[in-house]
Order: sequence, then C-alpha cells, then structure tokens
Amino acid sequence: MQPSPTQQPNTRRMAPRPLGLHLAAAAAAWTASLAASTNSSGASPFWSSLAREHPALAAALARASPEALRDALSREIRARAASFLRGIELYRRHPHARAAAPWPVAWSEGTTRLLDCAPGGSGPPVLLVPSLVNRAYILDLAPDRSFARALAAAGLRPFLVDWDRPGDIERGWGLDDYVAGRLLRCLDHLVAATGGPAILLGYCMGGLLATPLALLRPAAVRGLALFATPWDFHADRPDLARALAAQARGWLPAAEAIGEVPVDVLQGLFAALDPLLAARKFMAFSRMDQASEEAAGFVALEDWLNDGVPLAARVARETMLGWYGENEPAAGRWRIGGRPVRPDRISAPTLAVVPSRDRIVPPASARALAAAIPGARVLAPPLGHIGMMSSPRAPATLWPEVAGWMRQAAAS
Repeated sequence: MQPSPTQQPNTRRMAPRPLGLHLAAAAAAWTASLAASTNSSGASPFWSSLAREHPALAAALARASPEALRDALSREIRARAASFLRGIELYRRHPHARAAAPWPVAWSEGTTRLLDCAPGGSGPPVLLVPSLVNRAYILDLAPDRSFARALAAAGLRPFLVDWDRPGDIERGWGLDDYVAGRLLRCLDHLVAATGGPAILLGYCMGGLLATPLALLRPAAVRGLALFATPWDFHADRPDLARALAAQARGWLPAAEAIGEVPVDVLQGLFAALDPLLAARKFMAFSRMDQASEEAAGFVALEDWLNDGVPLAARVARETMLGWYGENEPAAGRWRIGGRPVRPDRISAPTLAVVPSRDRIVPPASARALAAAIPGARVLAPPLGHIGMMSSPRAPATLWPEVAGWMRQAAAS
C-alpha cells in the first residue's frame, strides 16, 4: 500500500478514539504491575497466579531484590508509555490520505447510497452489506487493498451499500426499518436494474442484516456469503455479553434522548474487548519505518477505525439488549418484518467465513449461524476480523476463494 502525498505532513488527524480511555487503560494496567511487584507474598493474587502458571519466572522474580525489580518495572513502564505516545504522534502526522473512489451512485434513499463498484460491468451482481457502525469503505480500503475491486476483477459486479451516519429519518429507526424497509428496497432496485437475482455478502453486523433479507426475498438471492457474522452471542464469554447489556441500560436513555449513540461510546465498547490493544498497536507503529508500505497500511486502517458513525438509538437498544443481553438470534426469538429469523429456512447456497484469529466476533458465535443454515460451507482463514479486508495476505488467499464460490453460486 503506497503512501499518498495528498495530505500535508503537518496535518494532525484525530487520535485513536476514545483517546482518554486508551490512555487510562494502559496507565492502569502498567501501574498495577508496579503495585503488584511490591507484594511478593503467597497471599497476593498476582503472585499466586504467576506461581501456578509460570513457576520458573515466579521463582526468578522472587530471588530479585524488591528495589531492583521495582526500578526495572518503572523503567519499562516509562519506555512503553513513551513508545505509545510517540506512536500516536507519528500517526497524527503521517502524510498518508485515502483517495476516495469515485464510484457512481446506482440508487439512494435518505442517507443511504448504493455504489456501483464495477460501472458498466455485466457480471453477476453482488450486494455488499457492511455494518451500521463503521464506514463502508473497509470493503474498498485502497486501490491495492480493495475487496470490491477484487470481485470486479474476478468477473463479478459488486454494489456497495454506504449507510453513512443516520439522518433525521434514520435516527428514529430500528432494525426492521433498516432491513425490511431500506435494505429490501435496495435489493429490489438492484435486481430490477441488473435483471436477475444477486449474491448477498454481509460483513460482521452486515451479515445479521443480510440473513433476514435472504429470508424475506428468497427469489432475489442467488447466494449468501457471511463474513465473521455473530449469531450466538453467548457462545463465548456470556458473562461479558450480559455485562455489556447491563452497561447499556445505563446509557441508553441518554442515547434515546438525542436519537443516537455517539461514535466514542461505540468505540469504547469495542475497546472493552481488548483494553490494551491500542497500546500494543501504537507501540508497534512507533518502531515502523514511517515511509514504508506497512506504515501506510497501518494509517489507512486506523483512519477507517476512527471514522465511525453513530448508531440509531433504537437499533442500539435492540442489539445491546436483544442480541447481547437476551441472545435473541440464537434463541429463535429475533423477528424482522414480523417473521422469526430462521436460518434453517435459508435455501440459497451459503458461504460462512469464520476467521480463526477473530478477536471481535468469537468464532464459536459465527459458527453457530453456519451450523444452522442447511449445507453452509465454512472457511476458516488464519486472519483476524478486520484482517479479512485489510491484511496483505487476504487478496492472495481468501478473496480468490470467495470470488470462485460466488461465480459457482451464480452459475447454479
């Protein structure tokens, strides 16, 4: 991924969001290690756990003088903090900027646009459905890192749903409005415009929107591809899912008063899944050659992560309380368009991509959906949740296999 000269080097982009939370999480973890080092007695939970899991390390630390151990930890904490802050500053000053692809708008309604990523193409249409809480261009991150362009090069005709941020109309919407309303009309338009059924591809939350759509319009769907789509929200760490729902009960009234959940609140929820992820990422970035393709790729992805959109408050209530709290999809209680969302009734050929290194959607949660769909094929690439779209390995490994499956589904 080549760095772009279109952004001036002295331009300061937004820091990783929410910056205060990332800094506080790192400071709390690092200072906690310093506090733990002052108590090496067997009664300390930290030392007891260390002795059980890493006995040799615990024994070596016990032989060290408390003063030397404390001084070494202090130096390490200062070094990590400096590296973290340097990485943030380098990111904010990096010259890379994304050049947005000038895809023509094939259809629009409210704040939603349908972008034709292969204008003039005649291949089988593919409707790409992203999440409601992230920008759609993760599927078209850069000219040399674009899933949409890869599908077009493989003879397919991808159309990308660009939700954008909720407007005055969408701010009052729930999932029914998005799926049985706007997304259904979008699919109907695409089928009419291209003259045949389409392949649906849903990415993460987008897969949870595409699944009921396939049930509402089976004749319009030639195939269904689900990328890291959660289904059983209690398949892995149900305590965490219920805790997120319990937290949401506290802030949902404020969100409903303004009609949406702000971006920083959403980013904070994702940060809770791995509180030290930002520190690790930016420490690694501080060591990169800032003129390298690796650094430009890091900045491109972080720009997308920080360019989130708010979520309509009703959708937040339905997802946080219904999905995470009550596990309605896996329990068979989730309804769209007045009908239960029953994946066992999906008749279209289905491909489920369940990345083995996903730290956002537990693979067990996504596999539950694949297991519920008759005949679904499962791919488990050694990639992460976002790496399916951003990793330099994905275009050479995962994407051609997905494109091949789509061509086969279109021919069946």
